[in-house]
Amino acid sequence: MMAVLQRIGRSLMLPVAVLPAAALLVRLGNTDMLGRESFPEFITKIASFMTAGGNAILDNMPLLFAVGIAIGFAKKSDGSTALAAVVGYLVFKNVLATFTDPNLPKVATAVDGKVVMTDAPVDAKVLGGVVMGLVVALLYQRFYRTKLPDWAGFFGGRRLVPILAAFAGLVIGIVFGYIWPVLGTALHNVGEWLVGSGAVGAGIFGVANRALIPIGMHHLLNSFPWFQAGTYEGKSGDIARFLAGDPSAGQFMTGFFPIMMFALPAACLAIVHCARPERRKVVGGMMISLALTSFVTGVTEPIEFTFMFIAPVLYAIHAVLTGVSMALTWALGMKDGFGFSAGAVDFFLNLGIATNPWGLALVGLCFAAVYYVVFRFAITKFNLPTPGRESDEELAELQKAEAK
Repeated sequence: MMAVLQRIGRSLMLPVAVLPAAALLVRLGNTDMLGRESFPEFITKIASFMTAGGNAILDNMPLLFAVGIAIGFAKKSDGSTALAAVVGYLVFKNVLATFTDPNLPKVATAVDGKVVMTDAPVDAKVLGGVVMGLVVALLYQRFYRTKLPDWAGFFGGRRLVPILAAFAGLVIGIVFGYIWPVLGTALHNVGEWLVGSGAVGAGIFGVANRALIPIGMHHLLNSFPWFQAGTYEGKSGDIARFLAGDPSAGQFMTGFFPIMMFALPAACLAIVHCARPERRKVVGGMMISLALTSFVTGVTEPIEFTFMFIAPVLYAIHAVLTGVSMALTWALGMKDGFGFSAGAVDFFLNLGIATNPWGLALVGLCFAAVYYVVFRFAITKFNLPTPGRESDEELAELQKAEAK
């Protein structure tokens, strides 16, 4: 099982590498940055281009993961493997979209020429991409040499795999469509309970939020606390209330700042220092870009996917420490929030309405030290295969791939 998870993790390295650029484009193009209405029109136009370009990658992250896993997981993979992954995932996504999820905010839909609000379609996010990537890899391994009768010979071998992937996407999409809303209802109910639980609720939310990222269901947990809980001057949800000046808001956002701005970049440094000497330069370049993305924008998935599957024990520690940060900062009376994510941009934009923001930064430095020590100890003590610590066989494969 561990070997399978590690292969998944390494397969994600290529798609993860493009995420920092996407996150920076989206953040710079936001309406509180270059997209401000007060800026000249040509600047806001450029900002809209940047946002659209960045979202093209972020919105299709599950598809990128499906392709990355299919290629990385299947032995002797080629272009037909990627094509099969695209076909399988697109069928899966469209079938899943025929189901609706009442737990998500309603969306505007055109019906008979009129715009009406309807339940949002079910979206499995990253988990859907991971599942379809694995399924396609297995189908490729099993059927890429299959020969069909002469009358159907054209569809044999590698051409057969995309066809089978389409049918697999159909079946898996139907299964997910019935299961997902049930899980979503449970998470929505949990979110309602957390709102009234103070620091304890904030801590549990932090752990659950990180724990659900691998399966893409953290958005469902976030929906009630962030967008519906409480009211203040006509605004609902922790995010909108905080930005409107509600002094009681921030319960489900404050503790993310120490983790995203300080702790995870420190974890990146630990991973670099634990890498093999001959891999340290390559790994360092990648981890520095991921650390800067987390610090500046608060987008952490690129970092988390580097060790989520390769070293799940580290991810479990990260989830627990995130919960500790959420509970501690709220118990200390610190309050901060964001419009995008808990990065430096939102931190400085909201200095005027935050409570004890510099104390929050001090807590972040403490968590950075904790993360560095814990990650470095765990990686070296248990010989965890984080980036740069590949076996000789895996290193030879990587060098061979890089030489192509």
